[in-house]
Amino acid sequence: MRVIRKYANRRLYDTEQSRYVTLEDLRNLILEEVPFRVEDAKSGEDLTRTILLSIIIEQEQAGGDSEVFSNDLLAQFIRVYDMAQPLPLARYLEQGTQLMMEQQQRMQDQWKEAMRHTPMEMMREMAEENMRFWQQTFQQGPRGSEKDGDKGSDKD
Repeated sequence: MRVIRKYANRRLYDTEQSRYVTLEDLRNLILEEVPFRVEDAKSGEDLTRTILLSIIIEQEQAGGDSEVFSNDLLAQFIRVYDMAQPLPLARYLEQGTQLMMEQQQRMQDQWKEAMRHTPMEMMREMAEENMRFWQQTFQQGPRGSEKDGDKGSDKD
């Protein structure tokens, strides 16, 4: 795993490449699926979540079609933190996003294969897969994942 050190002057240093990097450089590592960890240069504290959130903020502020989070959605996220028993939101978002990305990839692959199936059949298959996913998710109940059980380390 690549280690990125964050210094007090807010600079990020890639220890593997021996050079300073930007949030854009880290965004490209994410797109290339290169695993990395960002740590405080002095304490060694894991700052990866904070940096990932910074990358998202930068993307959202870029405007245009790249906005993902509406004001209403962000307000709802804030309300989740204030609930007596917060929802296992991270698990649902991770699973739902993964499903959406897999479906997007599948659609792209099918277009490349000149659509062996009719569009209606492709939509039917996706709808069935969505149904199976949500049925399985709700059958698991509201119990959180391992990440949800460790609430103290997720809030920095």
